[in-house]
Amino acid sequence: MAVKEKVGIVVSDKMQKTVVVAVENRTSHPKYGKIVVKTTKFKAHDEEDKTREGDRVKIRETRPLSRTKRWEVVEVLTSSSEA
Repeated sequence: MAVKEKVGIVVSDKMQKTVVVAVENRTSHPKYGKIVVKTTKFKAHDEEDKTREGDRVKIRETRPLSRTKRWEVVEVLTSSSEA
């Protein structure tokens, strides 16, 4: 089975070694055709605590690390300080 990877924006970095990443999923409505944006939040493990709020990151699915944490930060694509 392939490892799932997603790209999203860090919306919270208040926890130790954990960030909350919001991932947008854009789909077309089956009947009306309008583009519908659905946002899902994932808790991801950040070992070095290097990501900040507003960063665009890539996350990868991993084994359960806690009750709600099943993802890990792979890389920081763009930093909030650069934007």
